Amino acid sequence: MIVTVGGIKGGGGKTTAATNLTVMRRLAGCDVLLIDADEQRSASEFVAQREALGQGSLACVQLVGAAVRTQVRQLATRYSDIVIDTGGRDTASQRAALTVSDLLLVPFQPGNFDLWTLEQVERLVEEVRSVNEGLDAACFISRGYPVGADNAQAAEMLQKSTMLRFIATPIIGRKAFNTASGEGLSVVEAKPRDSKAVAEMQRLYQAVFGDDDAEAAALSQHDSGKVTA
Repeated sequence: MIVTVGGIKGGGGKTTAATNLTVMRRLAGCDVLLIDADEQRSASEFVAQREALGQGSLACVQLVGAAVRTQVRQLATRYSDIVIDTGGRDTASQRAALTVSDLLLVPFQPGNFDLWTLEQVERLVEEVRSVNEGLDAACFISRGYPVGADNAQAAEMLQKSTMLRFIATPIIGRKAFNTASGEGLSVVEAKPRDSKAVAEMQRLYQAVFGDDDAEAAALSQHDSGKVTA
């Protein structure tokens, strides 16, 4: 399965989702490749930090522009899953990724600035589907608020989209995600374990990949003290 985590606006938690899903897929025993197609190289920095701290390695390559499309087509025969982290703009890299992807996964933060980009994302999906008819597109709330009506209001707006299906798996803006990524870990590996953050990411994983093997693997590694992937 080829999953592109993308969108139009930066700062929405794309790299957090991409790196956590990649690690969880690896924990589930799958051959997964992380592709960093973002000029900021945040995903690559996560992988480098993970290796530097002895937390385990992940297969990761940096690709930009048309090379994303050509290389992904070649690499897809070597990996069971590919996760592509793209920048927060409508870039050539993101469009190239979408022409060969099975799923576009778009995180939206609650608030007008993120939600105002929904129409642009919908147009992007419509245009790409003229080339990749089978592209699935889904969205979810990222970096949501722990209290208040903002998440529900954002969900109501996203549910009205005719181009993106809404995944009711909000990821709240918890410190646990930043702490884990700084240590080169997914939130399911980090200690002390934030059960709420783990549950949120596990639900997103299940919505994307349709299984809960990663949670069982993560629990096993958590209990045994192992954190390598």
